[in-house]
Amino acid sequence: MSEYVDTARRVIRTEAQGLAALETALDNGLAQPFQDAVRLILQATGRVVVSGMGKSGHVGRKIAATFASTGTPAQFVHPAEASHGDLGMVTKTDVALVLSNSGETPEIADIVAHTRRFAIPLIGIAGREGSTLLRQSDVALLLPQALEACGTGIVPTTSTTMTLALGDALAVALMEHRRFTPEHFRTFHPGGKLGARLARVQDLMHDDMPLVGMDAPMTDTLLEITRKGFGVTGVTDDAGRLVGIITDGDLRRHMQGLLDRRAGEVMTRNPRSILPEALAESALAEMQGSKITSLFAVRDGVPQGILHIHDCLRAGMV
Repeated sequence: MSEYVDTARRVIRTEAQGLAALETALDNGLAQPFQDAVRLILQATGRVVVSGMGKSGHVGRKIAATFASTGTPAQFVHPAEASHGDLGMVTKTDVALVLSNSGETPEIADIVAHTRRFAIPLIGIAGREGSTLLRQSDVALLLPQALEACGTGIVPTTSTTMTLALGDALAVALMEHRRFTPEHFRTFHPGGKLGARLARVQDLMHDDMPLVGMDAPMTDTLLEITRKGFGVTGVTDDAGRLVGIITDGDLRRHMQGLLDRRAGEVMTRNPRSILPEALAESALAEMQGSKITSLFAVRDGVPQGILHIHDCLRAGMV
């Protein structure tokens, strides 16, 4: 079994060396073309149309998806389908990003020719200097020479890893230029754990909060706790500001003569709270760290809603 692990280490080491070479290239000849590629995409009023065949196509789909989810409109066009009508998806307002390790893949010829015919900006990524793709491109991104991890040089491994990393680098550079925020990301990625992590408290909180006044009899307070089902109730002053909270612990501490008391006598003052605009992930961390199950969302002292830890669980945050 150790031989398999040795192979895994060799593959990872070889691909890491390729990435290191790519980083070094960005300190040298690749720096200016990379900056030109970013500027070309920023100047476009349309989309980034990504294309590539085979393994380059699979990498291209991922790059297009990363662009699209980080604020750069993008789509993938299969080069073979492009030759049969999908070239209509590539317009003069777009930028084409074409991938080919050899730079000579026959299937990309039509989409490259289409960009030249209609003066559509073309960014090419390839691993062979002087290749047709790079010579035809407005911006040529040449990958550094690196060994493929397969050991025979025939299976795209290190080359596809470098291409993917370069695509990620373009996406992140564009994202940072546009000051793309987690809230923007959530707009494009509302589902799954990533979307859940970026949800706001106000997206999950309940407006129908358990609240009583400071002078409320404990009989009414217990009814409010039971009716709302959160196991707690907030306590407000005459101005509607949250000044306390009553939990199971408070009830146990005041069992003696509980029903003869008022809410203000039983409550814990200055309860923990959070802003409605805060990330729900922060609220979850607060509840877990404080070992509590509910948290009021408060703005300017006034409660806006209540979040229960089960709301975070249902949203898929854990």
